[in-house]
Amino acid sequence: MISELNKDEFYKCKYLLSDQGLLEARAVIEGINPGRVFVDDMETPTCGLIWLGNNDGFIFIGNEKNERFNKDLNQFIDTIIVPEANKVGLKWFEGIGNHNKWDTTIKDVFKNRKLGSWNQRVYMIDMDVYKYYDELSIATGYKLTKICKGIFENKDNSIKNIEFLRSNILESWSSSEMFFRNGIGYCMIYKNEVVSLCFSGFVAGNVHAVTIETIEEHRGKKLAQNIAKAFVNDCLDNNRIPSWDCTESNKPSIAVAENIGLKNVITYRGYEFSLNNEM
Repeated sequence: MISELNKDEFYKCKYLLSDQGLLEARAVIEGINPGRVFVDDMETPTCGLIWLGNNDGFIFIGNEKNERFNKDLNQFIDTIIVPEANKVGLKWFEGIGNHNKWDTTIKDVFKNRKLGSWNQRVYMIDMDVYKYYDELSIATGYKLTKICKGIFENKDNSIKNIEFLRSNILESWSSSEMFFRNGIGYCMIYKNEVVSLCFSGFVAGNVHAVTIETIEEHRGKKLAQNIAKAFVNDCLDNNRIPSWDCTESNKPSIAVAENIGLKNVITYRGYEFSLNNEM
């Protein structure tokens, strides 16, 4: 039987995390970022499934060969996950193993579903090529600003589209207080509107996962490159490590990462199937 842990019980899963595993898994288990955790045993779990709080996927942790857990997964997803996913408009199950031994198990467990897959890349800073002091020219009319409580609260209503900033940050954080306590971020402002964001989406220890978003009509002006560079420099100034995670098909994101001097250090596989189709 697969059961859900209360947040104050997440610590029971710390030893299930791989040292080389996903940052997001550790961020949820350590209580920094929101998420839900389902395990095989409430007292002494040997494996589990993390549902990221921003609905950006599920991560399998622990022993990939737990037959009882694996046998129950499909029914659990259909009876527990699907109704909950419907409430938040989530239509796809995107699953990733916290270590690559899960790949074989995932393919076997979900072999009767229309299972798709993709490659995911993780970029980290390469100090041999990263140019800290290189300043990038910012397009006319745009202003690079560090995200602070004043901007987030927007008490003077100076930012017209403040919900763009707030909603993006609160997708990954349970509150603005948690974000400002643990994360950092930068934004680009144009005519009193936030048009591009780069901030800590997940944090574990001193490693910060980069989340970046630019409004479509403002793309192609190297705004993402500018705020990403500011974000990485801030990390270096304050003993933080930036981690850039994106799909292999996301060429614009890869271009930004590589242009500012980040290096692809890990490639792993993700799996997906529709939550609306029956097996």
